[in-house]
This record gives sequence, C-alpha cells and structure tokens, in this order.
Amino acid sequence: MSTVLQAKERKELRRSELRKIRDNGNIPAVVYGAKVESKPVFVSGADFTKTIRAVGRNGIISLDVDGSKQDVILTAYQENAIKKEVIHVDFLAVDKSSKVTVDVRLVLAGEAAGVKDGGVLQQPLHQLSITTTPDNIPPQIEVDVSHLQVGETILAGDIPAFDFTINHEDSEVIASILPPKVEEEINAGEQQEGGHPDNEEGRETEPEGKE
Repeated sequence: MSTVLQAKERKELRRSELRKIRDNGNIPAVVYGAKVESKPVFVSGADFTKTIRAVGRNGIISLDVDGSKQDVILTAYQENAIKKEVIHVDFLAVDKSSKVTVDVRLVLAGEAAGVKDGGVLQQPLHQLSITTTPDNIPPQIEVDVSHLQVGETILAGDIPAFDFTINHEDSEVIASILPPKVEEEINAGEQQEGGHPDNEEGRETEPEGKE
C-alpha cells in the first residue's frame, strides 16, 4: 500500500507566492507525467520528509491533491545551498504496470582487499540509471568490492540486474583499485660521478643547466 502525502494545487505562480509557501513551512512542487497534465502544487515540508523516510528515495507515493490521488515517485528536488533545505520537488505520475527510468544510488559494500594492500579505491559512478516498473525500483544498489585487488575494476556489466535494466554501457567503470603511489626519494646530498675531460688545465665546469 502506498504512503499518502497530502498536497494542494498552487493557484498563484508569482515569486512572492513561492516565498510565502516556503515561509509557511511548505515546499512548492510540480506533478507531471505522460498521461497527466502538469500541475503546480505544494506539500508540507515536515510531511514530505516523513514520507521520504518511510518509502525511500524511489518509493511510490500516493499524492493526494485536493482529494484526487495519483501514484507518483520523486524524480528531482532542489536544496537551499546554505540551509540544505528542500525548496522545490518534482513528482512523476506513474502507472505501476508501466516501466519508468530513474537514477538509483550506488553503494560500495565491504573493504576491498586491494585497499588493505595499500591501493586506492575509486568510484567514478555514484548513481545508476535503471528502467523498471515502479514496484521494482530498489532503494539503492549495493556492489560488493571486498574481493577487488589492486589493478582490478568492476564494470556496469558485472552488476546482476534481475528486475531492472541498467542503462549504462557494460564497459563503464563502477569501481577500481589504483596501485599505491610510489614516491621517489631524492638524496639532495648525493653527488654524481662526472667524467674527466682530456685537458682539465684552466677549465672551470658548472653543473649542466646552471647559468
């Protein structure tokens, strides 16, 4: 059963109205989809936070707009850069039987064997784009890296996809272990052995490159 989130349609679209909505603890939002007309709404900031905690970032929400319910998923949101508060939300209206494309957080699990040997773990990709039905959207995708040795990589094609399609090239790197950085130690007091010219009399030599 979907978690219900109450919403109200926004009649006024002026910037001053957006400020008033946020000042009252609400979040401006928009609902859109292939079979619905785009509609500006707003939801309670506190209720939105509780709902996302309950269903997860990609869970199905029953959005009740003035008494009319529609299954939606959260597709995007904007945050205030300073306060880190959500200031706008996009909801995508979905049909549970129709497939959608979403981004899902990618989490590396375990301590890589190569890291224990001094290697450096790199994760170029932090989200995976997948296509599936709304009911099968995972809250996150975990990839076990505990077996990963220095010089080895995990590719998008290595991730098993049972209930969804991964929208990345199989060759795209998910994680890799770089070898330890080797720094050459230079002994400033070390003297190089130079050659001896045939005629050294009256000749001064300077190290190469010194003016």
